[in-house]
Amino acid sequence: MLLGQYTSKLTEKYRISVPKKFREGLGEELIIAKWYENCLVLISKDNFDNLKLKLTGEKKLVISTIRDIDRFILGSAFEIRLDKQGRFIVPEILMAFAEIENEVTFVGLGDRVEIWSSEKWRELEKGSETKAKQALEEIAEE
Repeated sequence: MLLGQYTSKLTEKYRISVPKKFREGLGEELIIAKWYENCLVLISKDNFDNLKLKLTGEKKLVISTIRDIDRFILGSAFEIRLDKQGRFIVPEILMAFAEIENEVTFVGLGDRVEIWSSEKWRELEKGSETKAKQALEEIAEE
């Protein structure tokens, strides 16, 4: 299972090293694509079809939202292979989308990994922490 958070620096040649813990769970043949909230998703080729099924269910391509999901994710997907040191080159279009400049945060979510610009991840975490505190306060008041 893919769990936890790890950071990695982007090299001059736009390579990122996948944390060893995640490499063991993902394997060497992966798919990387645009994901929601301006991050990227990294998933094993084996799990990619399952993920797509979760997103679209059994729905047909005649539904415009299903076609939009296909375009957004599949249209931005790249097959990648890790080198011997567990690195891969991030496609420029995905770097621009996720606003990756020099450091990324890998976030394990069970069957997939999100890749965030570390700066954006820290902002998201702060917001999530604030929301969680507010929710706990509301529950305590009730």
